[in-house]
Amino acid sequence: MTDLGLYRHLDQMAPWNDRLQVLEVIGVSDEAPDVKTFTFRSDNQTWFRYKPGQFVTLELPTPDGPLMRTYTLSSSPSRPFSIAVTVKAQAGSIGTRWMFDHLVPGSHVKAYGPSGDFSLHSHPAAKYLFISAGSGVTPMMSMLRWLNDCAPWTDVGFVNCARRPEEIIFRKELELLGGHMPGLSLGFMIEERSSREGWYGHMGRIDAIRLPLLAPDFREREIFCCGPDPFMRAVRGMLEAAGFDMTKYHQESFAAPAVEEVPAPFASPGQDGIAVPVEATPIRFALSDVDAECVAGQTVLQTARSSGVRIPAACEFGLCGTCKVKKVSGAVEMSHNGGILDHEIDDGFILACCSKPLSALEIEA
Repeated sequence: MTDLGLYRHLDQMAPWNDRLQVLEVIGVSDEAPDVKTFTFRSDNQTWFRYKPGQFVTLELPTPDGPLMRTYTLSSSPSRPFSIAVTVKAQAGSIGTRWMFDHLVPGSHVKAYGPSGDFSLHSHPAAKYLFISAGSGVTPMMSMLRWLNDCAPWTDVGFVNCARRPEEIIFRKELELLGGHMPGLSLGFMIEERSSREGWYGHMGRIDAIRLPLLAPDFREREIFCCGPDPFMRAVRGMLEAAGFDMTKYHQESFAAPAVEEVPAPFASPGQDGIAVPVEATPIRFALSDVDAECVAGQTVLQTARSSGVRIPAACEFGLCGTCKVKKVSGAVEMSHNGGILDHEIDDGFILACCSKPLSALEIEA
């Protein structure tokens, strides 16, 4: 029986943030083969404030220890009482397979975020084109759901590519939205036919010939692209070759850049050939009551790990924002990829994974 006493108006609730962390699963649904949507609410009677297209990091309590996995939100902030992630279990998936096997209504997980700048709100335009493949459709669905709720007249081209017809995620909902949103143009493309159902649409892979068929005026649109890295590289190359203004092209990717080698603490040879200590900077982890030394070239996160201090982290290159911690004192050099906002930096927060101390530090961790 539904507990109607749970309902509160937004002005009676605080917005959720990752310090509150714990989410409760309230729904699990199948979307396509090996694709499920997990819907969550807050354990703390809060509402969810985020931009459509942003992502969260879930901390999954696996038997081998906490596993951090980052997932784009497929839900829309126009419906703020719950959030949802839609995930595909690949052959080598660990975290997603664990979710499939263990998360049921009533389950609880910790979460961090939301983070990311892949959102139409960051790049307002008169006309949009969303291009996606596979589970890359999830941020596009978040943005389209927001548009349907808040600006259904918007001119949007929506192109989604899949291997077979039954693997088109959200197909029924997209077709329903196509009948409700006068400015929405849908284009599906598959690579191979299926024995499950007939197909009379586009076949093959998106290329310089097929893109103008799916979106004749693509040069006039703000383009968002998400999918496997080879797919995004192909779309980007195709647009560049077509003379598209690439300042209007945006893609979502969680691929990490090359990792820099961190020098070992006693790697510097002295004049007589004897190794001498590398300069280190003191860091105090206040909440853990641990004093440590950060070797030159190391990040705050690396120092925390070597000192037994746990700071949650997922991407580890300044994108997801999971390792955000408060800097009480000291200065750092931080090179991030959008995982922290300017006002958070002004408030003293840093991303531990991409911050190197410039002076002695005190960190709330």
